[in-house]
Amino acid sequence: MISYLQIENLTKSFGDLVLFEDLNMGVLQGERIGLIAKNGTGKSTLLNIIAGKEGYDAGRVTFKRDLRVGYLEQNPEYPDNLTVIEACFHHGNEVIELIKEYEICLQTEGNPDLDKILSKMDLLNAWEYEQKVKQILTQLKITNFQQKINQLSGGQLKRIALANTLITEPDLLILDEPTNHLDLDMTEWLEEYLKRTNLSLLMVTHDRYFLDRVCDTIMEIDNLQMYTYKGNYSYYLEKRQERMDSMDAEVSKAKNLYRTELEWMRRMPQARGHKARYREEAFYDLEKVAKRRFDDSNVQLNVKASYIGSKIFEAENVNKSYGDLVILDDFSYIFSRYEKMGIVGNNGTGKSTFIKILLGEVEPDSGTIDIGETIRFGYYSQDGLEFDDQMKVIDVVREIAEVIDLGNGKQLTASQFLQHFLFTPETQHSYVYKLSGGERRRLYLCTVLMRNPNFLVLDEPTNDLDIVTLNVLEDYLQNFKGCVIVVSHDRYFMDKVVDHLMVFKGSGDIRNFPGNYTQYREWKEFKEEEEKRIEQEKKKEDESEKHGRVRHNEVRKKTYAEKKEFEALEKEIEKLEDEKTQLEADLCSGDLSVEDLTEKSKRLPEIGDAIDEKTMRWLELSEIED
Repeated sequence: MISYLQIENLTKSFGDLVLFEDLNMGVLQGERIGLIAKNGTGKSTLLNIIAGKEGYDAGRVTFKRDLRVGYLEQNPEYPDNLTVIEACFHHGNEVIELIKEYEICLQTEGNPDLDKILSKMDLLNAWEYEQKVKQILTQLKITNFQQKINQLSGGQLKRIALANTLITEPDLLILDEPTNHLDLDMTEWLEEYLKRTNLSLLMVTHDRYFLDRVCDTIMEIDNLQMYTYKGNYSYYLEKRQERMDSMDAEVSKAKNLYRTELEWMRRMPQARGHKARYREEAFYDLEKVAKRRFDDSNVQLNVKASYIGSKIFEAENVNKSYGDLVILDDFSYIFSRYEKMGIVGNNGTGKSTFIKILLGEVEPDSGTIDIGETIRFGYYSQDGLEFDDQMKVIDVVREIAEVIDLGNGKQLTASQFLQHFLFTPETQHSYVYKLSGGERRRLYLCTVLMRNPNFLVLDEPTNDLDIVTLNVLEDYLQNFKGCVIVVSHDRYFMDKVVDHLMVFKGSGDIRNFPGNYTQYREWKEFKEEEEKRIEQEKKKEDESEKHGRVRHNEVRKKTYAEKKEFEALEKEIEKLEDEKTQLEADLCSGDLSVEDLTEKSKRLPEIGDAIDEKTMRWLELSEIED
């Protein structure tokens, strides 16, 4: 296979912090690589080096000759005064530079080299460049080409940068967190687009479904070294665990041998023969292995939630709009104790406004929001927290509390608490401005959780966090003894954390779905197929009517029996969910006899199947008008 990119012995450091040393890697034609590493280990720095936007200390970066490279930055920036279409011509590429050269040539007396420029314009198909830009923007749901950049949301800005990258039709596409700020529809569109093309890919992303479905190779930076796994994300998880187990065994074996050799070194006289010198050299190599430390530590979020009462919040007939844009239309909802709600919807449908109304930051036009007396909100916003860059990390936490209560009489100092979030003592006493984007988000998460909230409101919590942190945050939220609302475009995260969805469709249309995101997508696809089938049948009916047949097109309504069934299903599903919860608790208790354990283990999947069956029937009935 043809090598598109080769990196040899690359070393990069910032002062005393070494990001990677003698790093070697390459990208072959057609290869789709996902780059994984913890926050602060240099993922974005490596991509910037490859894109030529940042220097390095030593090594070599080599591209195939005449290779077209497209680079999507994590946080793209454009001058505020540009329009959408102007922004697509702002960052130069070969075609844009040629168009500029053509325009200058036309304005220059004698039109020098016009024939040569025209031939090149034909070769690169530059005449249709603007039309191609508009086509891609339209596919990305950007249709107002004259809108100013400063009026766009973060998601819209990311889509413009994505269009800028794709329009060049690169051979090698480099993507830094491509799904950040993209809504779910756009994420799935990009996923399908990349699967269809023959592009070579090198990307950094925390979106695990994206990694699993798009990438065929995973590269991991760990302890300044690069490890390569020839498979998707699921394959990587399996093989990485094998590597860690193997390394554990190797270090353990080396430590045992090291103790024996250390004793020999202490006994040996100074005058050594050739064999003794050889053994001495081997001893020092063994010492390096025995003292090797691999960092497989996790962020540990053992923070208690304060007591939460039975009344959480009640929304009654709430309305909110901005001019003609309707956000909430007569919205009513009673939030339950320990409920974990996911909020999904396209950008601009009012998800963040709903959160701000709940938190009291925005007033509704009408209606009431009644919050329970025991509720203590912990709000993690997608805008993040503005830290003082000149403060030390430890002082940021100490400003909130010197000691953090973990419950059960346990306490942690501010320094100990930060260590649970993977902030080493050295990092704690360094300044905030030295932190990477992901480390700043982790520090922000730390400041939210240390206040012991019992109702967490997380607005895009997965942006910029590394996968290790996400895994443990998911485990924490699953066991969190409080309420959770999550607004996220991370499908994997939503599947693991939430028990139901609030789907914002726009224009005040909000639907409650009893399941996680994957179940919602499956149901949505089923409904779309059903609607297509009905539409086809309707066309056949219309054709029949033309030939004199009469069809009644009355609106289908629930029968009396269906209404009773619908009411009964809600109670049955709730009862089954309670039984499932109790069974899971019994199975984890360790107090069951062998007979009870066997019986309850058989019963659990039966309950799961019954819940799924009754939920699908409930969904079918819910679509029929009363």
